[in-house]
Parts: sequence; structure tokens; C-alpha cells
Amino acid sequence: MQAPSISIKNLTLNIHASPKSSAPALALVGAALAASVQSDIPEIGQPWPGQGGINGGLVAARGDVPEHYLIIAAEDAGSHEWGRRGETSGATSKTDGLANSAILLEEGSHPAAKAASNYTADNLNDFYLPAAAELYQGWVNCPEVFAQDCYYWSSSQRSAHGAFHVHFDGGPQDGNGKLNALRVRPVRRLFI
Repeated sequence: MQAPSISIKNLTLNIHASPKSSAPALALVGAALAASVQSDIPEIGQPWPGQGGINGGLVAARGDVPEHYLIIAAEDAGSHEWGRRGETSGATSKTDGLANSAILLEEGSHPAAKAASNYTADNLNDFYLPAAAELYQGWVNCPEVFAQDCYYWSSSQRSAHGAFHVHFDGGPQDGNGKLNALRVRPVRRLFI
């Protein structure tokens, strides 16, 4: 029987283990794979080549969404209204901006969500309007990549008349009228 081998980029592991001792060998493979993946990850707040933006940090698994990195677009997608003031939206998740954005796009007449979903970078077109917690993660991890003199929309509705936003000079998170034109910073997920 030939010993199995696994290649990871420029690293090849040959596993010489009997069936009884395969667990330690598999642990070694897992550790080598994790080390290989980790070496390619830029520091938080730094551009992530080929991923359309900046490393916004690791997001823990929650519900149906596995652990992933939040990629923050390198630039804003303009200033836009949230839309549909006076109407209740189904976009109420404070943590899942992708789900919120899908709801907003389906409902229609949500300019901020549309601008975020139309954003492309590095030939990637899976950007969306971040949920309140995702936008706040940007403020916690790398506020310097955002303009400091304005508010940014989240995709999380607060009421029929307002949605959550963050101001990046000090991090206040509050609700604002849906008809106000606030900045939009698209994000995307990178699963590893």
C-alpha cells in the first residue's frame, strides 16, 4: 500500500501511519493546512489582494452562516437613501447583511442596498450592504478605512421610518431617517 500524500501549494506531506495511528497524522495534516491558509491572510485593515477590498476581520459562525472573513470594499459606493420611508421591511437582522440585502433588493426601491450589490472589485460581484453588526465590526477593527466625517448605512432596519447607521469618528450607532442620503460601503464574505 502506498503512503497517502497531500500537497498544499509548495508543501507536500507524506503520511506514513498505520490505520491505528492515523488520528495523529490527520491532526498534523490539519495543522499544516491551517498554517498554510493563515500565512496568506493580511493584517486586519490591510488590502487583501484578489478579494476586492480590505480584511475586516474574522466573523464567527452564527446560525446558518459559517465562519468567514469580512472583506470591506476599498472605497464607498456613493451616498444614497436607504429607501421606502414609512414602510416596514423584512431586513431586520443585525448580523446578516447578505440576507438583509437580498430582502431589500427583492422589495425594491432601496437605493443603498442596490448600490452595494452593484459594486464590483477584482472581478468579484458578491458585495452587499452590511448589517449593523458587520458595519460596527468595521469601526472596531479598522475605522481608519472609512471617512470620519459622515454616517454609513447598514442594511438593518430599525423602524418603518429609520435604519441603523454608524458614524466612524467615534462609533455611535443609531437609527436615521430612510430618506437621508448616507454613505454606502459594500462588504463581502470570504469563506476559508
